[in-house]
Amino acid sequence: MKLPFLACFALSLHLLSSPGLAQESRPAEPKRILHVMSYHSPWRWTDGQLDGFKSGLGDVRAEYRVFQLDTKRWSSHEQKAERGKLARELVSAWKPDLIYTSDDDAQDLVTKHYLNTSIQNVFSGVNKAPGHYGFDQATNVTGVIEHEHFAESVRLLKNIVPSLQRLVVVLDDDAMWQPVVTRMQAAVLPAGVSIVGWETIKTYADYKARIAAYPNIADGIALIGIFNFKDAAGKNVPYQEVLRWTAENSTLPDLGFWIDRVHHGTLAAVTVSEREQGLAAGKLARAILHDGKSPGALPMLPTSRGLPVISLARARKLGITVRSEQLLSAEVVTRFEWEK
Repeated sequence: MKLPFLACFALSLHLLSSPGLAQESRPAEPKRILHVMSYHSPWRWTDGQLDGFKSGLGDVRAEYRVFQLDTKRWSSHEQKAERGKLARELVSAWKPDLIYTSDDDAQDLVTKHYLNTSIQNVFSGVNKAPGHYGFDQATNVTGVIEHEHFAESVRLLKNIVPSLQRLVVVLDDDAMWQPVVTRMQAAVLPAGVSIVGWETIKTYADYKARIAAYPNIADGIALIGIFNFKDAAGKNVPYQEVLRWTAENSTLPDLGFWIDRVHHGTLAAVTVSEREQGLAAGKLARAILHDGKSPGALPMLPTSRGLPVISLARARKLGITVRSEQLLSAEVVTRFEWEK
């Protein structure tokens, strides 16, 4: 039996207005993701984590906002507190579905304030143990821990410089290095290599004086904390300037943990991959937003993949010949960043 035209029209309107059908035909709203980076952009370490995160999230529709805490430049306790307050005000105003934080300062200034709330949290690039921030007791937090490849970096440097025996470790006074030092002290170094000094330096002038003195006590330098050296006016010297001065004035081979350091003059590193950190975090976020997993049920683990990187430009300046097999097994930086 055919329905009259008006009856068919009414039935069509009823079907279109059905809540279930309307919901199925309407695309889901994009998830709001607020990325709070501890540091700043542009910087390969921070930008690479966010790029990796987006890849890990996959096809989940998302709208992003980014807040730069910029704590390498706003580094005093008062300045950090103000930056954290601004970030939390953005959380309150925008109401994100998930906060993605990178590196340790963002955990202190942002994530800790939302433990066991309705806001989902994912982190990456965190050096301190999750328990330090109370994450082990939170149901709405998971993330990726950053464990540096110290022994591997020393091994790479010794392969490049077989005479390496005495290594001095350089740190600034940032508290973030404390757990890093603990892991470094527990590392099993290559035979014949020992740490002859753990030096915490506060001023740029003192750093320059120590660099000039190190050839008397060491064969190599581990440049770890180089962000908080103060100039004569009490301001932090940009780490790029520190590394350029070092490359132009230090006669000792050195190592670091991050690829940008090698681009700015450090000789070698088995680096923590910023992309791998962000990619793993993005996969955790996908499990939460797409698969409905609880953050508290997802493990907080470090990434294990490290990337050997060698600065051929620095090797030439130091008069070091790097064997071809070493160059073939590493990412090679042929020019200093300031020469590009």
